Amino acid sequence: MKRSVRVPVGIFPSQHHGFAQVAIVPTPFGAAVHVSGQVAWDADQNIVGAGDIARQLEKSLENLALALASVGAELDQVGALRLYIRQSHLHESKAISGVLRAMFGDNPPCATWIGVPSLADDQFLVEVEPSVVFLPRDIDR
Repeated sequence: MKRSVRVPVGIFPSQHHGFAQVAIVPTPFGAAVHVSGQVAWDADQNIVGAGDIARQLEKSLENLALALASVGAELDQVGALRLYIRQSHLHESKAISGVLRAMFGDNPPCATWIGVPSLADDQFLVEVEPSVVFLPRDIDR
């Protein structure tokens, strides 16, 4: 059983940077879907929402939804999120919470907010990393 990768439409292709956006690992119980941390880049690596943590979180979650859709999964199948938030923006908890409520409503995933001094690009204010999503079928057929 080998890992396979997906290159989701609408998310920047990352393989030339040495990592996949989506990796599928077959298990005896179905497919384990791993998604790289998502940031507020469009498909052409342009920042979306520069300086605006709410817009960046929305775009990061939109990218996560695109990544999951590439394997037939949805945001409501994510059990937990890790939010890596620039320490300089941790005080914007109302904006962050508002986006999470708007995206997930009354059925949110678990979440851990982690303050970090920086992310991969100085313009990034937040990065969203989901827990593994399990699919009960072989999606590589």
